[in-house]
Amino acid sequence: MGVADYSGFEIYNGMLRSGVKPDDHTFPFVIKLCSDFMEVKKGLEVHGLVVKSGFDYDVFVNNTLILFYGNFGDLVGARKVFEEMPERDLISWNSIIRVFSDNGCYFEAIGMFRKMGLWSEFKPNEVSVMSVLPVCAVLEDGMVVSEIHCYVIKVGLDCQVTVGNAFVDAYGKCLNVESSRRVFDEMVERNEVSWNTMIGTFAHNVFNNHALESFRFMINEGWKVNSTTVSSLLPVLVELGEFSRGREVHGFCLRTGLECDVFVANALIDMYAKSGRSAQASAIFHKMGIRNVVSWNTMVANFAQNKLELEAIGLFAEMQSCGETPTSVTLTNVLPACARIGCLRSGKEIHASSVRNGSVTDLFVSNAITDMYAKCGCLNLAQNVFDMSLRDEVSYNILIVGYSQTSYCSKSLVLFSEMVTTGLKHDTVSFVGVLSACATISAIKQGKEIHSFAVRRLFHEHLFVSNSLLDFYTKCGRIDLSQKIFDRIENRDVASWNTMILGYGMLGDLHTAVDMFEAMREDGVEHDSVSYIAVLSACSHGGLVDRGKKYFNDMLAHNIEPSQMHYACMVDLLGRSGLMEEAINLITGLPYKPDANIWAALLGACRLHGNVDLGSWAAEHLLELQPEHPGYYALLSNMYAEAGRWGEADRIRELMKLRGVKKNPGCSWVQIQDKVHAFIVGQRLERLDPCLSLESVG
Repeated sequence: MGVADYSGFEIYNGMLRSGVKPDDHTFPFVIKLCSDFMEVKKGLEVHGLVVKSGFDYDVFVNNTLILFYGNFGDLVGARKVFEEMPERDLISWNSIIRVFSDNGCYFEAIGMFRKMGLWSEFKPNEVSVMSVLPVCAVLEDGMVVSEIHCYVIKVGLDCQVTVGNAFVDAYGKCLNVESSRRVFDEMVERNEVSWNTMIGTFAHNVFNNHALESFRFMINEGWKVNSTTVSSLLPVLVELGEFSRGREVHGFCLRTGLECDVFVANALIDMYAKSGRSAQASAIFHKMGIRNVVSWNTMVANFAQNKLELEAIGLFAEMQSCGETPTSVTLTNVLPACARIGCLRSGKEIHASSVRNGSVTDLFVSNAITDMYAKCGCLNLAQNVFDMSLRDEVSYNILIVGYSQTSYCSKSLVLFSEMVTTGLKHDTVSFVGVLSACATISAIKQGKEIHSFAVRRLFHEHLFVSNSLLDFYTKCGRIDLSQKIFDRIENRDVASWNTMILGYGMLGDLHTAVDMFEAMREDGVEHDSVSYIAVLSACSHGGLVDRGKKYFNDMLAHNIEPSQMHYACMVDLLGRSGLMEEAINLITGLPYKPDANIWAALLGACRLHGNVDLGSWAAEHLLELQPEHPGYYALLSNMYAEAGRWGEADRIRELMKLRGVKKNPGCSWVQIQDKVHAFIVGQRLERLDPCLSLESVG
């Protein structure tokens, strides 16, 4: 507070020192001064003097006191002043309604408005209406808006343009677009605010074509377009995919200078970002003279949405160095960027930052942190955040899905059950995650129970859940049950077909897998890259070389670019059939460097046919790419052993020791009664469960 700001207090204090008593003009001025400059203690002292001086009967003084208490959120004090007033005027009622409205006591505000209309000699005026309508909008209570509208028409307040604008806005936010438009059409007088509010209403309710049409009418009728108009219109153009029109609006902003407005600039950044034009969005951001936190958030979101994760993380750091405090919106945009590229270090730093500024208590932020750790493979840290935070369905789903992709699948089942006891409802993600876990550990009993639960909750009709059930039963060896579910799916998608093709191929029913592939297109579903991986794998295991070659060429004809996995399937197909020369020619003619899957396929074929020299060549490339993969050392060692070259087999085993490569211990899951137990090679049984100890048997 500056020297000039204190002058009012100095004059007031001087009055008291000189014995001059404040009157009904002095008190309201000083009370307002206390309110404006957050002088709570001083305001309470003045209130005490008001009572002592006998001015607590004065309407003007009491009206100022109501606003003073309301400004500090002391609703008890404001209500007490109002109720103890011996006399009230229109301003008294409007003040208490405004105080309740501003402090989020929406039902109390509506109650006071009704009480004013029923019991007070002062009936609601335009100020009363303008105070209570935003409350109805927040509550989305269209019935109360209609009730107030009837009163306004009855007393003739509907002719005022400000009141009309307020009703257009309130009806729109209550999702009653028809009433909003009717009020707008019947307005005797309109201004720019009227048009902007109508456009905003259409945009809010996703009536995008109507919003664009209103904008055109506004221009044609000669109304001036301002920053509010543009910032309401640009999201509409994005939703409609009208990017060319968005660029026209941008050009208009450049000509009129509106681009300098921070709200317009933010909307332009958002438009370019959502149109996939990150460079243009970045150019606008860097040209901005003034930025607010929305500018930074929009730009971080721009980079994150357009898969520029490193740029998003870098901008987050720049935002902090510029003194801008990240909000929960910032964090929920940048954390998924860290998760996608596995940037654990930055994720941990952002987590620490959120702890320091208190954002970690926000449910959306804690979920984003949990998800980041889970996707970076740090499920212990994800679990810690989960245990210390508020939780909702999303929180549980993150860990259910996260654990389903690890060797701790049984934890997914525990969390799925825990959701029931905590009163949270499962959704499709919950079922997909837990069924994936059951599939991994072949927990057939638990999976069937979850299937029954899904049927009771009608989730089995959801395509994602149906596809997960197909995958679960297939991986548990029950392709017969998978086929029954598949036959009942009304709208099968490519994933449904791919799961069945892979399932039949995995279980050795290769001809059925190929038949399913042929039937897929007859059902009107186009093959994708996974479909071809599935059928090529089936052809490989069945020795169907000619058919496999045909499918590979068919894939090329359908403009599906072969991935490394497709080439690995072809190498496996040729290699298993003993066509080593063709396999080598395919590898040497690749448009890119072969990956580990391709060399592993060749090494496996060499072991099958005892081609040790070619296998050694493949292994050389394979271990260069993945020197820490224990399975490849074992495959090479076994090939040497089967060829009787024991010295070389031992050398590979020694090489594993020298490089510190250890084979992961075998793990099996066994269902005992209603529990799934994991058995790991070398682990003592009593550490798993006391009832499993051999000493306890007997």
